[in-house]
Formats: sequence, C-alpha cells, structure tokens
Amino acid sequence: MRLKDKVAVITGGASGMGRATTMRFLDEGASVVVADYNEDTGKQTLAIAAERGFREQVRFIRTDVAKEADIAAMIELAVSQYGHLDVVFNNAGVGGALGPIWDVEVGEWDYTFDVLAKGVFLGIKHGARAMKRFGRGGSIINTASIAGLSGGGGPLVYSAAKAAVINLTKGAALQLAADRIRVNAICPGGVLTPLTDRGDPAAAAKRMEQMQPWPEHGKPEHIAGAALFLASDDSMFVTGEALVVDGGLTAAGPDIWRRLGAGREAELPQVGVNRGSTGEKTSLRPARKI
Repeated sequence: MRLKDKVAVITGGASGMGRATTMRFLDEGASVVVADYNEDTGKQTLAIAAERGFREQVRFIRTDVAKEADIAAMIELAVSQYGHLDVVFNNAGVGGALGPIWDVEVGEWDYTFDVLAKGVFLGIKHGARAMKRFGRGGSIINTASIAGLSGGGGPLVYSAAKAAVINLTKGAALQLAADRIRVNAICPGGVLTPLTDRGDPAAAAKRMEQMQPWPEHGKPEHIAGAALFLASDDSMFVTGEALVVDGGLTAAGPDIWRRLGAGREAELPQVGVNRGSTGEKTSLRPARKI
C-alpha cells in the first residue's frame, strides 16, 4: 500500500474528486480527515467509507476553507486523531463568479477568491506548520485547473483564482523544499462531478466528451490517481509542478466557450455565482447589455 501509515487531510473531500481521492487514499493505507462545507455529503462519505471497512481510518469536520479558524481546526483534528500529518490536499472548490467582467459584483469576486485562492493559502500555511513540527516532510497538493494556464479555459474570475493557485504552488514549493515538504498542483480539465454536471450528468458527460481529444470525459477517479502519485513517495523528486490531467484538452487549445457552443463568456445571457456542491444555491441574474 503506497500510503501505509500516512495521515491525509482532504478539503472538499465529501463529493466529486475529493470523495474519490478519499476512497483511493483509504484503499492505499492512509488515515483521512475529510473536510467539507456540506455536512450532508460529509455524512454520506463517512457511511460509504464505513461500508468499505474504513470506519476508524476516516473522520469528517465541517470546514469553510475561507475561515482560518476552520482550517486550523481541520489540521488539529488530523494531528489529535492520528498523531501526525503527511498530506494536505487543498481541493475544495466552487464554480464561483461567471459572466461578463463589467457585470461581476465585488462580492462575487471576493467569494470566488476566498474559496479558491485564500482557502489554498490557508491550507498550505497550517499544513506546513504541522509538517515542519513533526519533521517527517510531506506532500501538499492543490487543485488548480487548466483554466489557470491560459485565457479561454474557464470563467474569467475562476480562471484568475486558479492562476493564483498555480503561482502560489510554485512559490510555496521553493520555501518548503528544505523541509522536504513537496508542493504541487493538479490542473484538471473537464471532469464530471456534482460541481460540473449542473444537475444533469448525462448531458454534461456528452458535452465533456466533445471537448477534448480523449474519447471519454474525465472522472473523479482520474484526479484521485494523480493525487495518489503526488501524495506518495513515487513523486519524491517532484515539487513546484502543475500536473495537467485533461485528456489532451490543453494540447488541443482549450477555448472552452466555443467548444461548449456558448460563443464567448462576454456573450453569456446570465451572470452570478456557481456555489458548486456546498449545499447553497447557485444565484444567477440576467446580464446587462452595454
């Protein structure tokens, strides 16, 4: 087992890519703290883990990744329950603000960056503190996106936040290398999750299968496999990297809006915030015509 005796924390661990990674890490011998904003999916994840025989190896804590006290409590739970910390997967995410930039509200920008960028900063900060204290080294993994690699890969504000995550990953990798703490990012492409399926998985899967050269859409398990590599000693000499897992989408040139038949983001008829699988409703309103 590639993660035997390791302790991991996974934010956004109660659904989608986070849940798939939780189960993969448990299968590989790790103890896992699942941190998620949504208590209902958190309980479901614990139940699934228990059915697979992992009742003692997993814990859940409700976590708002934009609140430092919540992140500190998440890390402390892992340490108090399992004795140390080896892996932090800063994976929590939302779709965030979308629509023409002239119509995005400041609060929508702030919400997006709070979850996607500040949440990663706080996870690195408190994860690194714990790892340095124990002197075992470790692996910090951040969920970025192909949207952070170029224009046209996703909604503008979301893309900017993910670009920040990629740069933060590289800078933190330099600061923590002497402590043998590796910091890497995963850049998913089109992956079918509760965040991306918009309540219609079949239709979303069809859209995604037309986006990239690979004939099947991305699955949460594909990201879990990449996370396992970065969490394990197999990637001992890998740090400061942004690992693209996208079925060849960036190789083909993302241009997501054209591939989805939406023209340009600036032409979208609605603007608002996608709150993903947090349990809170997505809010949309008609875009202004300027």
